[in-house]
Amino acid sequence: MPELPEVEVTRRGIAPALLGARVRSVRLGKPLRWPLGADPATLVGSRVGDVTRRGKYLWLPLDAAGGLLLHLGMSGSLALLQSAPPHGPHDHFDLTTDRGTLRLNDPRRFGAVVWAPAIDANPAATLLARLGAEPFDPALTPAGFHAALQLRRAPIKAVLLAGDVVVGAGNIYACEALFQAGIHPALRADRISRPRAERLLGALRATLARALDLGGSTLRDFTDVHGMSGAYQTSAAVYGREGQACPRCGGAVRRVVQGQRSTFFCPVCQRR
Repeated sequence: MPELPEVEVTRRGIAPALLGARVRSVRLGKPLRWPLGADPATLVGSRVGDVTRRGKYLWLPLDAAGGLLLHLGMSGSLALLQSAPPHGPHDHFDLTTDRGTLRLNDPRRFGAVVWAPAIDANPAATLLARLGAEPFDPALTPAGFHAALQLRRAPIKAVLLAGDVVVGAGNIYACEALFQAGIHPALRADRISRPRAERLLGALRATLARALDLGGSTLRDFTDVHGMSGAYQTSAAVYGREGQACPRCGGAVRRVVQGQRSTFFCPVCQRR
């Protein structure tokens, strides 16, 4: 599933090219998670503003026409095509502009493209309402992060994945950040001390920053807007390394299932 680094890599790829572009046509393919919510013809002629990101959502403002909230779902990716070939069976949305065609490819169709009159108006506001803090937001302090964890009795891995404390920690990045912080993934969030919470927040920020530098992760479907795969997964310390040696202690990396998701960790380095 594309997570925060992959979505931010996508945003960086399309934002400069689409800024000020005029929409020429909109094509809808098979239904996605939610309907568009607008007549595609009403978007034609509008200009694209500065593309922003909130969590794993992208917001494409369209001046007087409102804007589009995009989510890549489980298997989606966006491509910006200067000369778009005929759409394939998994190409479910085209926004054709005078700067190229923004195309959403989503084999599993859990992604979404939703129109809203503004990012702070429904349905966009409802979809974004429960998102936690952005991980690189200076307003997210170690004290605030620790205080939020004290209100959660669930395992810390589950709390990170929920995204209502801090967004962006998808499965691979949650595993890696917990390893870097030396915290067991099953430890209850409200039992994490202030120093360990500060260490975890730092590890999460470092993990996501490195993922951004490496173009995100490609485990199955994700590519950036130029068709390039991410490389973070090749440098992971524990994710996907069950039975292999821990890079710190040399012990075997273990895999368990938490909430139907695989969790990778070192039982020696990561203590409860």
